[in-house]
Amino acid sequence: MSIARAGMLSAAALAAWFMCALPVAHAGENGSFELMEIYLHDYTTLEFPGQTVTGGPLRGIATVLESSGAPFAEGTNYSAECLVYVKRSEAGIDLESSCTLTDLSGDKLHLLAQRRQGDVEAGGGGQGSQRIVGGTGEYAGIAGDCPYTTTYLPDNWLVSRAACAW
Repeated sequence: MSIARAGMLSAAALAAWFMCALPVAHAGENGSFELMEIYLHDYTTLEFPGQTVTGGPLRGIATVLESSGAPFAEGTNYSAECLVYVKRSEAGIDLESSCTLTDLSGDKLHLLAQRRQGDVEAGGGGQGSQRIVGGTGEYAGIAGDCPYTTTYLPDNWLVSRAACAW
């Protein structure tokens, strides 16, 4: 094999490696973004000894308001689905919500929210923390934290705003 041909093969191999590594390159980087989420909830509440248990889906949208850059570009929109589980007792609230945000290309971002204060009634809400627990496509391998504030509105609507660092 000639030296020129070997060089071309090495360049092609390097280019192929770079293209394969590109989708997960964000995983080793870091940045920040601000996220606005708007949901409609359909909760069911059960009375249970010493507590109430509430659960159900959230469906809505999310938008990146500000960003330090890719993969969370400012103005990126997502469809969003969550499952919420809440226990309320005299000790307070214990809320956990698993959410999947899907962008226009079909890539998914997974978030796990937890909140130990406030409530889930219109006029209520509270502060909590979401964790970025990975995703697919350009979100694969990303982890981070997103302190958030949720406000419950009339007619089963809620709005959350999160400041994320990944």
